[in-house]
Amino acid sequence: MAEEHQIVLMPHCGYLSETSRMIEIHRALARRGASVRMATHGGTYETLLREAGIDYDIVGPHMSPARSAEVVANATGLGDPRQSIYPDDELETYVRAEGAYWREHGVRTVVTGYTLTTMLSTRLAGAALVTEHACCWVPPAFERGLVPAPTWRATRRLPGWAGRLIANRILPRTRFYCDGFNRVAVRLGVEGVPSLGALVLGDLALVPEVPEVFGVPAAELEAWRPRGRRMRPSTRLRYSGPLFAHLDVPLPEHVAEFLDRPGPTVYVAVTSTSPRFVRRVVQALRPLGVRLLVAGTVHDLGDLADERTCVGGVLPSHLVMPRVDLAVTAGGQGSVQTAMACGTPLLGIPLHAEQDLNVALVQARGAATAISPHRAGTARLTRVAARMLADPSYRAAARRIRDVYAAVDGPGNAAEAVTELTAQRSAV
Repeated sequence: MAEEHQIVLMPHCGYLSETSRMIEIHRALARRGASVRMATHGGTYETLLREAGIDYDIVGPHMSPARSAEVVANATGLGDPRQSIYPDDELETYVRAEGAYWREHGVRTVVTGYTLTTMLSTRLAGAALVTEHACCWVPPAFERGLVPAPTWRATRRLPGWAGRLIANRILPRTRFYCDGFNRVAVRLGVEGVPSLGALVLGDLALVPEVPEVFGVPAAELEAWRPRGRRMRPSTRLRYSGPLFAHLDVPLPEHVAEFLDRPGPTVYVAVTSTSPRFVRRVVQALRPLGVRLLVAGTVHDLGDLADERTCVGGVLPSHLVMPRVDLAVTAGGQGSVQTAMACGTPLLGIPLHAEQDLNVALVQARGAATAISPHRAGTARLTRVAARMLADPSYRAAARRIRDVYAAVDGPGNAAEAVTELTAQRSAV
């Protein structure tokens, strides 16, 4: 008989952020003695699991880095909303493989970082699903109108109220990206996905933020219940607190030496984007005359290196951020929280709705500024970065958030929520 794992963590290893967050939760669960296993389809950042010393299983066809990059490019907010990230046959193959794995190993709870096939496979096997990848893009944010107007080309000329209406009242209720999931759900005879808002929420959706930043009291968040047919009725919400990477990756010697030099430094870490986009950002920042540290991750950006520009690979941002004056990221939850946890101001270039909200929340507290991605290579980025570097209020605001974060054990809270849910499922 196969070894039982009550809890399985399943990151989408096409994302550095999701892979690293699952590592943090795995560590917290292991410290509690939980029966936990890591599983994945594979992908670009699968190596981080090995580097962290975590054993894991490949479930379904082993996804290559090239294929995982294609999946990321088709993901919510990036790909065509008329498709569902995976072709139907591939989606069904992974769902069936996952469902068989959950049953074989007696899995009661699956925790995922954007492996959306788990939306169906957990239904196939009767397991509970925990998510964290929606971050603050959850119904209480929509109901309060917190999501800013989208930065899409098609909507940028709309008045602000119209953009916010789309972001909060219309977009989450659409069935963008859902059709393929629902076709496969019908084939398998399981519950489908009623909306884009539902597509990113599990039975328990962890909100990896603090009430002081999100602006929604904990009691109100946990009391929220789905209404209508656009959400799965089982969905519940719970704060975990910050979840961001502490990668077991040393700071490369050439990067450490670069950071030791005098003068202001800007950290460019727009990791889930194309090399072309990163180059545009770097070119717009060069007129500032500051030193630029570029997180190249898997991209070949070595040609950007010069006396004032240093290019690294996958960098431990929690070691970099305290040593820089400004972080420029796409606004993913991990990079935003790493910056705030280090007291570092953030210039966000959000690419989709969740990132829009991540940046907007810390911008509202004076620690960040957002600009539209279509201005990433323009003088607008140069001017905003110059203003932020010159104004100490941004760093003061980031440090206030840092002090709040310091009192919260996000991975520990996530592990506690997962083990409680698993115990409840075991008692049924």
